[in-house]
Amino acid sequence: MPAIIRISELKTRDVINIDDGRRLGLIRDIDLDVVEGRVKAIILPGTPRFLGFFGRRDDLIIPWEKIKKIGVDVILVDLEGAVDLKGVKIIKNY
Repeated sequence: MPAIIRISELKTRDVINIDDGRRLGLIRDIDLDVVEGRVKAIILPGTPRFLGFFGRRDDLIIPWEKIKKIGVDVILVDLEGAVDLKGVKIIKNY
């Protein structure tokens, strides 16, 4: 696997929580620290509320340190105990 990956390529890979095997979705955005030149976090869209009628929950922000492996078609993250069953964001600070 190449050492350089484009953001557009990352956005097409499913993000999977290795703690419970749940698919969390696709990357919506990436938080960059331009001073240090590094990625701080990946941001996934929040899950829809009640059949999508009441908007979405807050975006899920996953700190870069929680990413365990970037594969060919998936990104594995370890969010042990960080997300409840409804996908509500519990990770607040990173």
